[in-house]
Amino acid sequence: MASGSVTNLCCPVCHDVYRDPVLLSCSHSFCAACLRRWWRRREALQCPVCKRVSGRRRPPRNLALKNLCEAFLLEQGQRAEDVCSLHSENLKLFCLEHQEATCLVCRDSERHAEHKFRPIDEVARRRREELEASLKPLEDRLKLFKEVQDGYERTGNHVKIQAQQAKKQIRREAKLLRELLEAETAVRVGAVRAEQKEKCESVKKRAKELRKRTTSLSDTITKTREELRAGDVSFLRRCGAAAERVGQQPLWKDPAPPSGPPVDTAKHVGNLTFNIWSKIRDLYFDPGSKHGSSDTHTVG
Repeated sequence: MASGSVTNLCCPVCHDVYRDPVLLSCSHSFCAACLRRWWRRREALQCPVCKRVSGRRRPPRNLALKNLCEAFLLEQGQRAEDVCSLHSENLKLFCLEHQEATCLVCRDSERHAEHKFRPIDEVARRRREELEASLKPLEDRLKLFKEVQDGYERTGNHVKIQAQQAKKQIRREAKLLRELLEAETAVRVGAVRAEQKEKCESVKKRAKELRKRTTSLSDTITKTREELRAGDVSFLRRCGAAAERVGQQPLWKDPAPPSGPPVDTAKHVGNLTFNIWSKIRDLYFDPGSKHGSSDTHTVG
């Protein structure tokens, strides 16, 4: 139990050094557990010292007072370790046989008769040096582990950077290839459309000319057949004009049927893959191209 010089570090309820102190609005502090027990036995949340009613059931912690109490208890513990538990004397010697700290009274006791002693600070210094020496390999190994770990982290970061660069390059190359394919597609489709237009116009022109000739021949034949079905007198009167009309009708050459494929598909599609690969080769492997050699496109 605390007394005298540590009165300010004692709880007014338990009269011991504060444990987890809390602060009321009236500026009095108490152990949190002591205050809860006090309030459980009363109807109002009164301060155990001044009886002032608190407006908070859970008052804030007094961290400054908590730190002071912990420092005091630590100091008290260290002082207790420096005092002999049997004779309440300061521990100044170290028994080499029992490997323990002793006071001057212990040295002269029967328990330590004919034992060898050394000053405790001398033994502590030597033991610190030994422990320091044994700790050195561990520290060296720890340093090595950290260096290797840093290497792993750098490698991992480098892998991430390389992966990002590779993905960007893949997307860039894929975009170039798509543009190349789209350009080649546009050229080929344009060529097909041009041939389609040219051949369709040629077919229409020939069909129109043939329809014109067919109509002329049909009209001549129809009118002449009508003359042939007329009576003899009527036929004789108009046969001269009919013969003249038939004689004026030219005999054109036999119309040639359409020949060959309507569209030259082999020309447009047959070498499509080869032409595309040729352009890719020129784009990526021609030293004079803007892309240079293929080595610049190797994904690491």
